[in-house]
Amino acid sequence: MASLKSLFLLFLFFFTAQSRLTTNFYSKTCPRFLDIIRDTITNKQITNPTTAAAVIRLFFHDCFPNGCDASVLISSTAFNTAERDSSINLSLPGDGFDVIVRAKTALELACPNTVSCSDIISVATRDLLITVGGPYYDVFLGRRDSRTSKSSLLTDLLPLPSTPISKIIQQFESKGFTVQEMVALSGAHSIGFSHCKEFVGRVGRNNTGYNPRFAVALKKACANYPKDPTISVFNDIMTPNKFDNMYYQNLKKGLGLLESDHGLYSDPRTRYFVDLYAKNQDLFFKDFAKAMQKLSLFGIQTGRRGEIRRRCDAIN
Repeated sequence: MASLKSLFLLFLFFFTAQSRLTTNFYSKTCPRFLDIIRDTITNKQITNPTTAAAVIRLFFHDCFPNGCDASVLISSTAFNTAERDSSINLSLPGDGFDVIVRAKTALELACPNTVSCSDIISVATRDLLITVGGPYYDVFLGRRDSRTSKSSLLTDLLPLPSTPISKIIQQFESKGFTVQEMVALSGAHSIGFSHCKEFVGRVGRNNTGYNPRFAVALKKACANYPKDPTISVFNDIMTPNKFDNMYYQNLKKGLGLLESDHGLYSDPRTRYFVDLYAKNQDLFFKDFAKAMQKLSLFGIQTGRRGEIRRRCDAIN
């Protein structure tokens, strides 16, 4: 568990970070910033309805390991293996990267060398969340983009689908997030899907938490996955395209998909909050919005730290 001193330092960081950023950062330098992002994400989401889940996951994989700095967008070179090519990031959907590239291209035409890729990810995530029924929250702007991205720096920093709940709690607490904030952020599994390889090995085993009928259905759905590794299943089988609290209701019924999902309901430290959010969607939305806003400020770079990348996939 993080010490009181480290938690205080993290709180101080979040407070000072928010004070440096503003919600109207681009009001003079790029007045159509928000409109351009909304137009871009709306068109993409209509064409590819999986985009919202893809960008939310991309946002988490960028921010949680070492801060919201768009380092996950950088492509590898002959001299460096970047974050996006680490094993844990290889399954990140292409729709997430694509919509950020589209938004960046449009913004570079409107206001060159002005808007950071990390700000684009943060706003696109919030706006896409709203398109699928999720809550609104203010996004503070003024982040800079990282000048580095190394796959080797991600080791053991991101939770895996198979990570035990105790370790996930430790990973979140080490970055200043409470157990309740971790459970709230897990609600992102309300939308999106997971590949069979991430869970099928546990299906049918004793004491894994799966509803028996659900386990049979999962085995059938994933029967051909060894031949076709792209086969996947919705994280929330009840309302897969709507952001709501059904994910938590599913956990109580044994309809969770991943080991980490089942862990939320089997561990007494997290079960209380699962029950709470299963009963009260308004509370879940409120806590999820606060946790997402906090995550969007984690490890940010401002001022002379970092840069405004001309292309999101390459350092200037």
